[in-house]
Amino acid sequence: MLEQGSDPQGNSEQAADAQLNAYAIDRLSQAFETSAKRWELIVYPSLFAFIILAAYGFYLVFSLAKDVHYLAISVDSNMTVLASNMQSMSDNVGQMSANVRTMAVSVESISRDVSTLEPMLTSMEAIDQSVQSMTYTTGHMSSDMAVMNRNISRPMNFMNWIMPW
Repeated sequence: MLEQGSDPQGNSEQAADAQLNAYAIDRLSQAFETSAKRWELIVYPSLFAFIILAAYGFYLVFSLAKDVHYLAISVDSNMTVLASNMQSMSDNVGQMSANVRTMAVSVESISRDVSTLEPMLTSMEAIDQSVQSMTYTTGHMSSDMAVMNRNISRPMNFMNWIMPW
């Protein structure tokens, strides 16, 4: 079985090299399988966790989109109510402005009427002075009556004692 030109020792070296290569490939295969098992312990749970987190993230985004939709509907309806209230308020402010103009005209009229009352004020001051004078005079009359009462009462007491009726 030896080929021509080949050396028996070279054949055994080739067989040893082939066996050594097979052993190295077998070791590499085992190391790769061990490494792959380690990576499987890390990658598969990580992949599973990533899928769960992705699904939860999708749920959160979907929920947020739904909440934003409800918020937009609520804001839209509230804006409609607000717009109608603003229109009503604008009408009321316009009416108030007209009433203030009417009040300004009335106040101007009152101002003119008060200016016509100034002569009456002068007359009222004269009446006040006359009443003060009358009060002073009445006070003097009261004191004079008291003096007269004292002067007449003594002799009248004596006369009343003498007179029988």
